[in-house]
Parts: sequence; C-alpha cells; structure tokens
Amino acid sequence: MTFVTGLTAQNQDQDQDQDQDPHANDAAPYGGGDPYADYRAGDFPFAELVDLADRRLGAGVVAANDEFFAERENLLVRERAVFDPEHFGHKGKVMDGWETRRRRGTDAGDPFPAPEDHDWAIIRLGAPGVIRGIVVDTAHFRGNYPRRVSVQAASVAGTPSPERLLSDDVRWEELVPPTPVRGHAANGFEIGVERRFTHLRLCQHPDGGVARLRVHGEVVPDPEWLGLLGTVDLVSVLNGGAYEDASDRFYSSPTQIILPGTSHKMDDGWENRRRRVRGTNDWVRFRLAAQGVVRAVEIDTAYLKGNSAGWIALHGRDGGPEDGAEWFEIIPRTRLQPDTLHRFALPEPVVATHVRLDAFPDGGIARMRLHGSPTDEGAAALRARWTGLTA
Repeated sequence: MTFVTGLTAQNQDQDQDQDQDPHANDAAPYGGGDPYADYRAGDFPFAELVDLADRRLGAGVVAANDEFFAERENLLVRERAVFDPEHFGHKGKVMDGWETRRRRGTDAGDPFPAPEDHDWAIIRLGAPGVIRGIVVDTAHFRGNYPRRVSVQAASVAGTPSPERLLSDDVRWEELVPPTPVRGHAANGFEIGVERRFTHLRLCQHPDGGVARLRVHGEVVPDPEWLGLLGTVDLVSVLNGGAYEDASDRFYSSPTQIILPGTSHKMDDGWENRRRRVRGTNDWVRFRLAAQGVVRAVEIDTAYLKGNSAGWIALHGRDGGPEDGAEWFEIIPRTRLQPDTLHRFALPEPVVATHVRLDAFPDGGIARMRLHGSPTDEGAAALRARWTGLTA
C-alpha cells in the first residue's frame, strides 16, 4: 500500500513529556463509582457534522489484523462504551471496544516490539465524503490504550473486498500521522484534506484498545447514481443533504431527521426542550443536496407519542441571503398526529436549495423526506464538486 502525507491540523493537546514519561497520558485506575467520572471529553466543532462512519448509513469495519481481546465491530457502536469491572472471559477482561493483544519483540534479548510494528483496522464509510474531523475515543482504556494512533484514507470505487483494499495498488493518504493519544479520553483531530474518501485505516502503535471511532464530515454523493435514480430524497444525508442550524439541540441532533430508514426509538430523531415563551416556536434548517424540484414531502413522528410536535410548517428558499433569496411557504401550518407517518403531495412542484421546518410550539420529529430531483443547475453543481474532489 502507498501512503501519501496529507495536510493535518490537530486540535488536541499533546503531552510534550510523553517520551520522557511513557505513562503521561494514562488515566488513573478505575476506583469505583461512575466509570465516566474522570473521562476527559473534548469539545470539537466538527462534531456537529454528520458521522460518515455511522452504522445507520451503512458503515462497517471490514477487516483488522488482530482483535484478540475485543471485536473490531465495537468501534462503530452508536452508544457510549460501557464498563463492567467484574466482566471477564476466557481471554481476559471483556472491553467494549477494539482491543488487540500485547505485541512482543523477536527474542528475550529484544522483548519490545519494533518501532514500526502496529495493529490496524479498515473501516468502510457509510457515506463517502470529505472528512473534517476524527475522534478516536479511548473510553475505559486507561493503561491499555495505544501509545500513538495514525489514520489513512483511500477512495476505492464499488464494493471492494478486504483483499482488494490491502493490495499494493490502493493509494492511501495520511490524514493523521502517528500521534500520541490519551487514555480514557476523546482524542480529536481536525482534518484539512479536500478529497472524497470511501475507506479509512485506523492504526494503533504498537497495540492497545480504542473504544469508539467517529468520522465527521460532508457527504459527497455520486451524481451519476442520483441521475439514474431519478426521484430521490433531496434532503437525505446519504444524498448530500445537511443540517445547518436549529433553535434547540437539547435532547438530540437534528441531523437524525434526515437519516435513512425509519426511527427505532424515541431518541432516534430530533426532540427539543419544552418551550415556555408564548409567540415563539422551534425550527431546524437544512441545505438540500443540490438545487432541486420538490414534489412530495413526508413528516414522520414515529415513537414520539406524548412529545411530538403539535403543528409543523415547511418553508423553502432558492439560494442564500446573499442572493436576496427569501423564504416561501411549502406546507402551511398543519396539525400532526403522534407516532404517525404524514404524507403531503404538493399542489405544485417547488424549486429550493434550503428548507426550514418549524415545530409549533415545540416537540419532536423522527424523519423528514423531500422527494424530487435535482434541477439542471443543481445536477451541474453536483458534477463539478464530484470532479473537484475525486480527480
């Protein structure tokens, strides 16, 4: 495999004394009580973007060289890692993450692994796109996390096998060079490489455990595929739709409204706090995959029973404020039913680049679909972006 160094900017404090003190980034041994009490969280601006490695988008860990203590698939579990101090198995402590065995040297005279030794896992992104930030979470790995991690990315068309991804002709670009990480912590890396990627390779130097991996960025859909489909969901994350802003993100991210599939439980959508100020309402704004013609809308309140939005309204805009574009009504204020899929056939198709969903006065929405197709101008913009990021 070929590795090409890319631009990397890290927003993580790196302990300059780690070479002198190899345990400088350890967390204290678990002392009982809340296992997250001493967890070192991170505030990463890029975390507002969609997780391209979300299992709900079709992501998967397709291969790893070692998963002796804990399976590679744990890397992409949506929930926070759990820790049970009493849970042991035949191979040792059961950990909620990906953990490899301890590497050894060649003989008794050289018991440590060679400097270049490392473990790796290959991740297929559920939605290929431009990566803006990566979080390598070592929750509960206090003295058994990797000393350093590195991340490479590749763009391989189709559905390549692990053997294909490991072949010598695949070009891997380095997003994160071998960098120290902290144990029991969220380790964030800001990425500045303007390319569309389909796969990642996470490396542990030399070995250890990682609880979770998050890969935040912007989806870049294949314009040829969207053209073949004809009618598509113009706001879907998978097709390049994106959440831009919202009045409230208290319980969950508005991005979940535009995820594929149906909601599976109450928090698998957007729910806000109870609004107490009369004359106000909650809202969320989305950017469509491209300028498109919207012909039908679906609003789903699945699993939201006593807390669904009472009424909604939908407005559109063709262009940005800098273009003088103004909001226009797509669906007037309309009563919603709890735990129900609502379908709206628009009397006339509308052209838009953005939509704003209003909830009156507050409440949850599980999913929203905007069925239509890109305009000629929108399709041309998609092709131009695709060419610029894949050439």
